[in-house]
Amino acid sequence: MDFNRSCEESRGVFLPVVGVPIYYALCEDCGFCFAPEMHQWSLEDFAAHVYNDDYRLVDPDYELIRPAGNAGLLTSLFGKEAGAIRHLDYGGGNGVLSDRLRAEGFASTSYDPFVDLDVDPVSLGRFDLITAFEVFEHVPDVGALMSNLAALRGERGLILFSTLTSDGHIAPHQRINWLYAAPRNGHISLFSRRSLTCLALRFSLNFSSLSEGLHVFWDKPPAFAAHLFG
Repeated sequence: MDFNRSCEESRGVFLPVVGVPIYYALCEDCGFCFAPEMHQWSLEDFAAHVYNDDYRLVDPDYELIRPAGNAGLLTSLFGKEAGAIRHLDYGGGNGVLSDRLRAEGFASTSYDPFVDLDVDPVSLGRFDLITAFEVFEHVPDVGALMSNLAALRGERGLILFSTLTSDGHIAPHQRINWLYAAPRNGHISLFSRRSLTCLALRFSLNFSSLSEGLHVFWDKPPAFAAHLFG
């Protein structure tokens, strides 16, 4: 598809065609789908071509609406235990989500590899709850992401993340029409439920979905999240 294809097309917003083709490859075993060329890009490439000043045109919700909504979700899920939870928002962008949670009593830290360039994430310690909202589909090296999250996850820590799953949207030998496959948004890693299960097993974790787009990796449910598994 053309590089300028974005998720905003679902809202009737179309960018001009730039004539740069982006191809996606599909694993017919687990259903993982990815854009090989963009998987080889550096952080500098992504900063120049995707996460630049025009990014707000293809994802207008990322600055405030989405992090504020996600903060509300976490407060509704875990607010009663806020003081007992050490939380990390991985891929937290401008830190709005963590700011909102701290105001609700959470011990929340934000980390984003595109923002906190001088921070070694391992130096942040370990966390009871790690969130990664709209992160997995943006990552070229999913194994490296999971290694980072595993190093940051405390004993019985929960990894709560959001990404839409591709089941029913992508099939072998067929052109991709799924609007979540959006190069201009940086959506270069697309997951089936099976591929997420395989990823969890690779790191000795369990995989569960709370909804179509909200998922958890876990081994032993922490007390503050027991109601999610009851």
